Amino acid sequence: MTRLAWRQFRAQALTGLAGLALLAAYLVHLGLAIRHGHDAYLSRCRSGGDCDRALAQFLGGYQNTLLYLAGLFALVPAVLGMFWGAPLVARELEAGTHRLVWNQSVTRTRWFSVKLLVVGAATTAVSGLASALLTWAASPVDRLAGDRFSTIVFGARNVAPIAYAAFAFTLGVVVGLLVRRTLPAMALTAVAFTLVQFVMPNVVRPHLMPPVTVSRPMTAEAINEARGLGSLSGAPMVKGLSVPDAWVSDVSELRTADGRPLAAERFDRCFQDPPRTGATGTFGDTAVCLGRLDLHVVLSYQPNHRYWPFQWLEGGIYLALSGLLAGFGRWRLRRRVN
Repeated sequence: MTRLAWRQFRAQALTGLAGLALLAAYLVHLGLAIRHGHDAYLSRCRSGGDCDRALAQFLGGYQNTLLYLAGLFALVPAVLGMFWGAPLVARELEAGTHRLVWNQSVTRTRWFSVKLLVVGAATTAVSGLASALLTWAASPVDRLAGDRFSTIVFGARNVAPIAYAAFAFTLGVVVGLLVRRTLPAMALTAVAFTLVQFVMPNVVRPHLMPPVTVSRPMTAEAINEARGLGSLSGAPMVKGLSVPDAWVSDVSELRTADGRPLAAERFDRCFQDPPRTGATGTFGDTAVCLGRLDLHVVLSYQPNHRYWPFQWLEGGIYLALSGLLAGFGRWRLRRRVN
């Protein structure tokens, strides 16, 4: 049965290996170039040059490329789930070829388990190797940039992509088992996996470990460090606040000294028609006006030293979901499919 599963899968496997080889060649080239740039940055700093400018040039030269690659890697589990997972069972149920195997000495649960293990192992191997190559290539930039918790970067490094791929593949197999038609199963797999990938970083991940919570005064200087003011709902918000070596997971509305939310009218007055002081900075007179109101926000953040616990926790959740899906698939096949 293992040999049969491999023979049915070998065309996709060879295609995946060819793509992985091309990707490996590019990432090795990119990784060597990044290390050369990193050495040049260190030599400029050690020789008494402008370290901040050298750091900005080094990061600016590679961060966008690595961000695009991370975004591309976010599609890899979905593609594997669509093209390797969804057709695995759906194609045979649609064509009726499963009856030929079941009428031999192979039971339906063994047929399902072997196909799931053989192709699932290949799926996690491809995703793991690609993730390891990108993690190696980007490591000098990641150490200096300090943004490993960002949604796109977090999902493209280390162990998380392996768990994503295992989940996407198992999801595709089970969806194919339920739908029994290949093309609809591929489409539903892509939609379901995208939904889970949206919910995890935005709803689940911030609560995997209790965050550190601090109150931060919103002086004019602090407001000028933000990336934006206000919100689509009109709430008095400060956007883009940061904490050194940490991932800010939540920022409250602007609050007065007694802890109450700032009235929208007072915020709008400072935002739309602040007293003219000639102040400079990102928000100028608006920052001065808000800074005089003795405001603060409550920040929740995760320190960067929790990165690896988050990787293992999130990976464990996806692997547990994969196991539950596989168990459901075995039960469904044994009881409901004829």
